[in-house]
Amino acid sequence: MDSSKTQIESNFGKILYERLFKNKEGLIAFIILAIFILIVLPMFLSPFRLNLAGKYLCYAFAAVGLVMCWGNAGILCLGQGLFFGAGGYCMAMFLKLEASDPESTAIQSTPGIPDFMDWNQVTEIPWFWHPFKSLPLTIALIITLPAVLGFILSVFYFKGRVSGVVFAILTQSMVACLWYFIVGNQGYFGGINGITDLKTLKGWDIRTESAHYTLYYLCSILLLICILVSRYILSTRLGRVLIAQRDKEMRVRFSGYNITSFRIFIFCFAAVVSGIGGALFTLQVGFMSPNLIGVVPSIDMVIFTAVGGRESLLGAVYGALAVNAAKTAFSEAYAAQWLFFYGATFIIIVLYLPKGLAGIYEDHIKKLLGKFTQNSKDENTSLTTEKEEDNAK
Repeated sequence: MDSSKTQIESNFGKILYERLFKNKEGLIAFIILAIFILIVLPMFLSPFRLNLAGKYLCYAFAAVGLVMCWGNAGILCLGQGLFFGAGGYCMAMFLKLEASDPESTAIQSTPGIPDFMDWNQVTEIPWFWHPFKSLPLTIALIITLPAVLGFILSVFYFKGRVSGVVFAILTQSMVACLWYFIVGNQGYFGGINGITDLKTLKGWDIRTESAHYTLYYLCSILLLICILVSRYILSTRLGRVLIAQRDKEMRVRFSGYNITSFRIFIFCFAAVVSGIGGALFTLQVGFMSPNLIGVVPSIDMVIFTAVGGRESLLGAVYGALAVNAAKTAFSEAYAAQWLFFYGATFIIIVLYLPKGLAGIYEDHIKKLLGKFTQNSKDENTSLTTEKEEDNAK
């Protein structure tokens, strides 16, 4: 019994290892990323810069979602900010209700409601705000609301065989609709200013330096978990069908697969991952605004993915960090011209690095490592042969 149980556990561990990392190379790459974001960045960055890095990692959630639905399923979504914003606003609404207790809002004409509601003559909390009085319900909505939105959109689009450029434009129009909806309902969502002045999470001050460190590590760990879950999905039959229909859609359909269901699932999964990133973003920066989730931020998320490598989950993280770091550096050094430098950098990468940063590793570094390893093996083989000849003499 013990030997059979041990064998089953070892087989399970081997299967899990192969699905999460494929091989030793995949494991090493994942460990390098984990060390970089969990040890290297906190060690060398100031608290202010580390908080910026935490914000960049929140965008990496959206990039990981795009790798899943664009890079591996061929579904280009230009409205990822819709789901990022859904998660962000869920968390912002919870934090705002906590900050709007009667004592803190005693100077308002209607104490106990968010300040922007009072300014717009809203006298009571709307019904759709009440679930956000509970943290467990808020966390559930952060996951389910993006999934529901993604499901509704994808069912109509994919069952209608909408794909390619048309699908991308439609998703962009949906995020534009969300932007106008939020701005037009200032009394319910804060309008163009968004939901601001978020201070505490269950009495824990999220503005302190120690809180920034804690939130950074929380964001990093959840991001690594999302990457592992994504890798597991891609290693299953579902992932193989997604990649197959990306390359040969009609052949997969003629093989008897209902690829609409596969597409709906991966689109909803990408929406959930983006929603988690949006919620963590709100905690990191202390507010949520429609300008952070509109058309331009959604296109930026596609840029992060393209720069990192649209088929690489790890590359998406490096892409989000690299692009945002470049944007910050250019805007600080060249306040008037930074957009030109930012655009030129993206054009150069698209022209000369079509596979993104991941392509540099695949096309150049990996080959160099392979040559180095082969040379080392040849040297070891020659030394072993010489020793055997000497022993024979």
